[in-house]
Amino acid sequence: MKKIKLMSCMCVAIALFACNDDPAYTIAPDKSTPSEGTENVVIDISKTYQTIESFAASDCWFANYIGEYWTNSEKEEIAKLLFSSNIKNGQPEGIGLSGWRFNLGGGTAQQGAASGIADVEKRAESFMDPVTGTLDWSKQAGQQYFIDKAKSYGCSQFVMFSNTPPVYMTQNGKGYSQMGAYSNLKADSYDDFADYITSAVKYFKDNKAIDFTYISPVNEPQYNWDEPNQEGSGWQNSEIKKIAVELDKSLESKNLTSKILVAESAAWNYIYESANDAGRNNVISNLFNSTSSNYIGNLKHIAPVIVGHSYWLDGDWATLLSTRKNVASSADAAGLKVYQTEWSMLGDGYSSSEFVGFDNASYMDIALYMSKVIHCDLAYANVASWSYWTALSPERWSHKNRFLLIKVTPAGGDYGDFKQSGTHAATKTLWVLGNYSLFIRPDYKRIDLGMADTSKDLFGSAYISPNKKEVVAVYTNLSTKQYDAKAGIKNVEIESIKTYTTNQSQDLAENTISDTQASILINPNSVVTVVYKLK
Repeated sequence: MKKIKLMSCMCVAIALFACNDDPAYTIAPDKSTPSEGTENVVIDISKTYQTIESFAASDCWFANYIGEYWTNSEKEEIAKLLFSSNIKNGQPEGIGLSGWRFNLGGGTAQQGAASGIADVEKRAESFMDPVTGTLDWSKQAGQQYFIDKAKSYGCSQFVMFSNTPPVYMTQNGKGYSQMGAYSNLKADSYDDFADYITSAVKYFKDNKAIDFTYISPVNEPQYNWDEPNQEGSGWQNSEIKKIAVELDKSLESKNLTSKILVAESAAWNYIYESANDAGRNNVISNLFNSTSSNYIGNLKHIAPVIVGHSYWLDGDWATLLSTRKNVASSADAAGLKVYQTEWSMLGDGYSSSEFVGFDNASYMDIALYMSKVIHCDLAYANVASWSYWTALSPERWSHKNRFLLIKVTPAGGDYGDFKQSGTHAATKTLWVLGNYSLFIRPDYKRIDLGMADTSKDLFGSAYISPNKKEVVAVYTNLSTKQYDAKAGIKNVEIESIKTYTTNQSQDLAENTISDTQASILINPNSVVTVVYKLK
């Protein structure tokens, strides 16, 4: 196998744009056989950005049913797809998720129809009895199955999040709220809610050797969650401070090391804008500015992380860039890392010039758009962790793979009873997320990648391993033309190159590039991960 030292290509007479620039839109040229010295990509390992901590997904809502009621063979295969990092005979077994989000449910499942939530699967179990307040650690058994599997496969970052306090502690006795913009938690139960959360953390630590890296007690507080569709509650920033203070005390009293993620904002603009509802917006300034009455940055267990969801502000390239740049600059000014903890293709305001529309979209079209969102969150918002919304879901109402990584179908069909075992199918969203999650591992750093041509239809980012023995680049080509991603990597010697391609007909298909001077072709409508082993 040929080894070659690739030097700087900055002398190439082509305008090179860094990932964090905002170039004019162009269509990639067809350069399938470039001559030596005309690389279209330059990677600089000396220029680093954020450290990646995890790629993750959530266990809402169906994991609890599948983990408890489905056959062992089905459950094991699903877990393998989500968590395995093995590559056998050139084909990955799964996408190697390095993070997993566990929903600490509110108890609407135990309430049944009395919960008011019509959709049975969106009622969540709780360890706390809705009537007596006693604790039963055998609940959420299906979710416990999947978090155990995640740990056994080597998943390293766990987040316990809550959509609502247990219904035993809510003001209306329900998992949805009737308190408008204010918390549904009883005024005298902030310390009780905190102790319940930390008791759950301690249960997993003591009985399963699972350490929750983070606790997220509040989800999308900018919404009122006043309709009986699922569990949820609004929160004021001042109320978020109150629960954060109590959680900090409770974690300390139990000698737990988990950190607190605060205010998983419903959209990115809520973390830096003060317009409209000032009591719930401008989260960075409200919670992390020492002059604010709601300041919590001095609490021992508060993570220096701002957390948001990538919904809604994802409809076109210009919005993706502008909002993510605002996130990065606001977080940087406050000395905070950035986490993106929920995205699926929830919105309906997608530009017709950038997306074909849900009726016409293929499963691959939806996965390709997801890659655009992931790229912008990584390269412009500088997120350290990126998480998909639901790992498992049935395909209902012609939604295709908008809200799922793995399609799960009970015996009675998509609208059947999930207490009956069924079948599963990996979708293109799973494999495209795998183009990132399987290869960009915890503690990899994003590094500078410049492309001769980059636009809303062609983009890429690069990462380096902690030991500096591996560089990973991920490219997405939404254009109609083939692109050559042959790269010049400054001051390194390349041992070998492999690519992993996901497109309409391939799922992380492996290919070995035997000549390190050869072209690396990124075909239209594909996501390609290039793995460089360095000498």
